[in-house]
Amino acid sequence: MTSDPLIALRPWAAPEVTSWGRLPMNAVDRRPGALPLDGDWRFQLLPAPDAPLGGAWSTSYVPGAWTTQGTDDLPRYTNVRMPFAEFPPGSPAANPTGVYEREVAVPAEWAGRRIVLQVGAAESVLLVHVDGRPVGISKDSRLAAEFDLSGFVRPGAPACVRLTVVKWSDASHIEDQDQWWHGGITRSVLLYATDSLHLADVTVHARYSGALQVDCRVRDAAGALPEGWYVTGELDGRLLAQDGEFDRANAEDERVSGFLGEARLLTTVPEVRTWNAETPELYDLTVRLHRADGTVADTSRHRVGFRDVDIVGRDLLVNGERVFVRGVNRHDFHPLTGRTVSYDDMRADLVLLKRFGFNAIRTAHYPNDPALYDLADELGFYVVDEADIESHDHAHEIADDPRYLNAFVDRVSRMVLRDKNHPSVIIWSLGNESDYGANHDAAAGWVRRHDPTRPIQYEGAAKRGWADPDTASDIACPMYAPLEDCVAHALSGEQTKPLIQCEYSHAMGNSNGTLADHWAAIEATPGLQGGFIWEFWDHGILQRVSDGRPVGRGGAGLYDNGVAAPGHRWAYGGDFGETTHDGAFIADGMVFPDRTPKPAMYEHREIAAPVRIECFRHEGIVLSNHQHFRGLDWLAGEWELVLADGTTSTAPAELPDLRPGETAAVPLPFEVPRDGGEAWLTLRVTTAEDQPWAPRGTEVCLPQVRVRESAVIPAACVDRRVEVDGEGLLVHPLLTAAPTLSLWRAPTDNDELGGIARRWRTWGLDALVRKVVSVRREGGRVTVVAEYAGATGVVRHRQVCTPVEGGVRVDEEAELPEEFDDVARVGSVFETVAGLDLLEWFGQGPWESYPDRSAGAPVGHHSVPVDDLFTPYLRPQESGGRHGVRRFRLSAPDATGLSVVLDEPRQVSVTRWRADDLTAVAHHDELVPRAGCVVHIDAAHRGLGTASCGPDTFPSYRVPPGIHRWSWTLRVL
Repeated sequence: MTSDPLIALRPWAAPEVTSWGRLPMNAVDRRPGALPLDGDWRFQLLPAPDAPLGGAWSTSYVPGAWTTQGTDDLPRYTNVRMPFAEFPPGSPAANPTGVYEREVAVPAEWAGRRIVLQVGAAESVLLVHVDGRPVGISKDSRLAAEFDLSGFVRPGAPACVRLTVVKWSDASHIEDQDQWWHGGITRSVLLYATDSLHLADVTVHARYSGALQVDCRVRDAAGALPEGWYVTGELDGRLLAQDGEFDRANAEDERVSGFLGEARLLTTVPEVRTWNAETPELYDLTVRLHRADGTVADTSRHRVGFRDVDIVGRDLLVNGERVFVRGVNRHDFHPLTGRTVSYDDMRADLVLLKRFGFNAIRTAHYPNDPALYDLADELGFYVVDEADIESHDHAHEIADDPRYLNAFVDRVSRMVLRDKNHPSVIIWSLGNESDYGANHDAAAGWVRRHDPTRPIQYEGAAKRGWADPDTASDIACPMYAPLEDCVAHALSGEQTKPLIQCEYSHAMGNSNGTLADHWAAIEATPGLQGGFIWEFWDHGILQRVSDGRPVGRGGAGLYDNGVAAPGHRWAYGGDFGETTHDGAFIADGMVFPDRTPKPAMYEHREIAAPVRIECFRHEGIVLSNHQHFRGLDWLAGEWELVLADGTTSTAPAELPDLRPGETAAVPLPFEVPRDGGEAWLTLRVTTAEDQPWAPRGTEVCLPQVRVRESAVIPAACVDRRVEVDGEGLLVHPLLTAAPTLSLWRAPTDNDELGGIARRWRTWGLDALVRKVVSVRREGGRVTVVAEYAGATGVVRHRQVCTPVEGGVRVDEEAELPEEFDDVARVGSVFETVAGLDLLEWFGQGPWESYPDRSAGAPVGHHSVPVDDLFTPYLRPQESGGRHGVRRFRLSAPDATGLSVVLDEPRQVSVTRWRADDLTAVAHHDELVPRAGCVVHIDAAHRGLGTASCGPDTFPSYRVPPGIHRWSWTLRVL
């Protein structure tokens, strides 16, 4: 039997123990002036929490997970399933336990002061000892734990601080959050000192009207509150009017907990600069606690934003305005350090999101690092702050389990106490995917009493219906609800709450189809107000292929533009040897693991454009301001006219003075030439001056309108023969594989997990067998009829090759049987000789686009090296396509090559891999590029949808059975 009371409690197996010796949470930031304890600590990894210490110590860097620092306990990934078999509240006997030790030299000048240890985050149970003496326990892996060490350390003398972290516990069952399982101390550790009498908490209420109320709570650890102490406040250097005397209420329990005093500061700021996500105006507030002689005993500094959040009817209002929530879900993540993220990394995350039109973050699925909220206040984001609660695998049992009641209330209340002063936080969330029960209602009750200024949301409450007024959620926040259901609800007359999806448009692999369709419906339908894309990151961990281990902190520079360096790859579920895992489902973000934007980011940027072209009229262009609070004066513009013949003209654009929601007509900046074919007018919008998130000249959006239709001129036939071989295949000097029919694509993650790829394989679309039916020659023209047999049906294909000036025109027709009612594509595929390394095209671009994800790819003349066309989604799949291509050319450095003119805008892809190459491997380091190009020209291409976790693409973007026709002309350069 151990004599250590912390071990004797066995807190990893006791759900009733949420803490022991831990100080209450508060909103006083103690980071300034603290003694940082980050760095190398002595470290041992034990097989279980009650195992004895071994012999040799290694080192582990704090903050950081031991799972990324060379131990044998590697990261694991599961989505819903727990990584061990025990039911709540059980945990496995094999339970990795990290023991961290270091000597701490407590400054001599701290003599007589209260000394506090703060551990920023530990996964999942933390035990604290000083010089072998037990200090305390904490659970909740994503919030800081503080312990009073005043009676354990002596200023001027070293002390041995031991932090023991137990990986699995009863608490793990409510941290089942679709992410990597790690172990360790993942946020900073520090030591700070205060007077015995100190600011225990500060609560700031800053209203849109300019009214400011600051409530100060003071605790004296030594006993009763002395006479004559008071508080003052300063806002942007101006002393606040105040009643800073303390309410000296009944102090009968002062011997146990110390006396708690309260004081309130009140003022009204005239002509207040209000805070919102577009103009995040902040004031500096300093609160000082004074001794009776006027000297300062304690100080707390805050950045204050004056704003209101209300729900009126079915609208969420910020400062009285109905705002669209253009959100993303975000984890704390880094490809080298797991859950440990630096301030610079967090700032880079938010800067990138701001540049791509996002205005909201859901902290999925736990409170994020404290610095993120400071940055959200500064840069301008609406934050849904989410408690560290997800019991996905055992959700129904735990929601009403009284053994977990304290944990639910503890986690929600501590989050609110920490983050309540951030203007960016506009909604509290009770957690994620944990069913709905009494434990949620209890936590919601605490929040409503403590902070009635913000609404509460919880997705699980939707099980009682989106309109039920008696649930804990003030907002209907479903996950992946079909768009038609959302619109129907808003039009039903039964809606009672704002409908803002907490997750929609699942960004796994080549995805985010129909994003523009969703936002067209949201903006057109009162009652719909937006949602949060799942999610920001692909959570690939950089892994050495040679030994399968995480690279760790030393891996900076081993990745670029979304691609890992040779000998390395982005690891996902199963890559660390775990047998229970959920594969690449961890890779479902809008950016790659190194924060490189995926093409879907450009789609979102255009959908969220602050200024838009509403329409084109002969007398001019109609522009609109789609912001909520801001004019267009912070933006600059340039017009660009692009003609199909390659002509491009530019002219400066003077943006009109528009308030939010207003429109105005501006003159057409160009005289559109009579000839030149199809013409497109683009407004290139940039920042006019430096912004906190973007330097002057940063591209904000590219609204575009067609100002003249195309004029197709058919190629003239010539008296020449087309060569075909004995199989009726076109022979051409620049082609190594003749054009044949293609109905198959390397399945995307949506195709695989949504089940459509299984149907394609059942039909045999991945292994069609071609049989020539007839070859007929008429002069120089050759007509080939062939049948492509699958496992369950036959496609009849007709290809007519006609010699034209400089090349050959190929007219094609494919008749799909009724059973092939939803195929990947219908089109031609051929392969070229080596050396054609540059693709130039007229169509949508320059980034990847598909039929249901093309709003962010403007029509123009684009040029990209072939090797840069492919998008390296973590699991190889169909990618690199360009939508709406009118013509393209593939050329060598000496300008030789081939060109293709299409009969109408088509889906085209040019890569180094066949579909079978991509389907056969699990990672990009396994791919071997082909010397030539694999070219697809599609008459029809299936949309992407989001069916890996959400609705599939719409029927209008699917490829139906029946007859498909297309035509293209191939010429030699």
